[in-house]
Amino acid sequence: MSDAHIPESDVSEESPVSEHWVWAGYHRPAIPRVLVDHMTTQWAPAHPEHETHPAAERFARRREELGRRFPGATLVVATGPLKVRANDTDYNFRAGTDFFYLTGCQDPDAVLVIAPGAAGARATLYVAARRDHSSHEFFTDARYGELWVGPRRGVEESAVYYGVEAAPLEHLEKDLSSLAATRVLSVRGLDPALDARLEATEEDARLAQELSEMRLVKDDYEVDQLREAVAHTVKGFEDVVRALPEAVGRGERVIEGVFNLRARVEGNDVGYNTIAATGAHATILHWMRNDGEVREGDLLLLDAGVECHQLYTADVTRTMPVNGRFSPAQRRIYELVLAAQQAALDVVRPGVAFLDPHRAAMRVLAQGLYDLGILRETPEEALRADRQLHRRYTLHGTSHMLGIDVHDCANARNEHYHGELREGYVLTVEPGLYFQPNDLTVPEEYRGIGVRIEDDVLVTAEGCENLSAALPRDPDAIEAWMADLWSSGTTALRLG
Repeated sequence: MSDAHIPESDVSEESPVSEHWVWAGYHRPAIPRVLVDHMTTQWAPAHPEHETHPAAERFARRREELGRRFPGATLVVATGPLKVRANDTDYNFRAGTDFFYLTGCQDPDAVLVIAPGAAGARATLYVAARRDHSSHEFFTDARYGELWVGPRRGVEESAVYYGVEAAPLEHLEKDLSSLAATRVLSVRGLDPALDARLEATEEDARLAQELSEMRLVKDDYEVDQLREAVAHTVKGFEDVVRALPEAVGRGERVIEGVFNLRARVEGNDVGYNTIAATGAHATILHWMRNDGEVREGDLLLLDAGVECHQLYTADVTRTMPVNGRFSPAQRRIYELVLAAQQAALDVVRPGVAFLDPHRAAMRVLAQGLYDLGILRETPEEALRADRQLHRRYTLHGTSHMLGIDVHDCANARNEHYHGELREGYVLTVEPGLYFQPNDLTVPEEYRGIGVRIEDDVLVTAEGCENLSAALPRDPDAIEAWMADLWSSGTTALRLG
């Protein structure tokens, strides 16, 4: 990383700033004006981009719909600022979900305001002015200056590209003050400075709820983005299988690194921290340290998803033998989880309760646990709402919504978890069994085995479509798939 400091001059921070010097902040010495003039002149003009975002019309319809749901109110949706990782370095920025859903904009600090008007709701996107060669910030601001971090769209370019009225971010406070007579609702928790500026209201939660519910049904563009994310994820799983021989004796970070490379090559990033859990780590639901040793004879539980450039993410899990062959005990547990997943998939269609796939999977798992002698109670007794004894071995739910967030639409009314599935929903189907290595209720041959099988499923008019079906699920098919990838004679990442 480049040194962010400007070379020292003879003028200290305490020296008076004259016409010969430009003050650049407390952390830097003053800069000679002659250098500023030299750095900010004789640049070819930067022509604004005239194309528009491919989903600009969809964003506009979403904003109009949201405005109709809150007549007479001013709605404020922020994307959030950069977040410090260490000292003067930031995490990679990822736009706030609701803000991105309404705008497509991925600039930090930006804010969308939807205000009531005589002709209907009026949307304004507030973005920071460019730190280009017209200002000394071009080369003095290491966080935003375009010499440091590259060019981006300013106010005019954003208005054209996103198809929305745009204004300078520094106008936001004044413009909000002029709207103070209206009800002002905001999506809170993303921009601390804006949260402090706006008084919290009881309706803020309803705004977040309505946005989540708008996102429940995916349109064709969103489904295409999810298909893309899944396709890249399939490649990432293939990369991992090719690299598994190199990971043996080295560690789970090899697996994580190989998958994450695919995510950065093909998409924006991973959609969540990759779970590369081998051996008993697979019994830890959110194992993300990925610092364990990869050993022959163990299972690998890989839970990973590529987030595409438009921020929609896949979320897929496969459990596979590190050496390419399931042991009898591993296969027995795997086939039980597979039967539970198939039972859940068979249920998914419009009009069924959201929890019906989960209930179907749990019935299969409870029966299997009883048949294995692990559950002493009958499945009916173990599954009773006032007992739920099966959860010692399968704690999590079978499904969650999927979209821009890996756990999408989290602020929707809770009854959507007790309501019906609708055409256009995208959800995961992911039952699992996890036998802790020190669980004395489990036969020794099964201790330390964790199996989860997860697919991304689109609810269709006829039933459902498994978007991630390109990855094998049957244990024989998994063994053949791994052998075929290894027989190619290379473990290198294949691009394209």
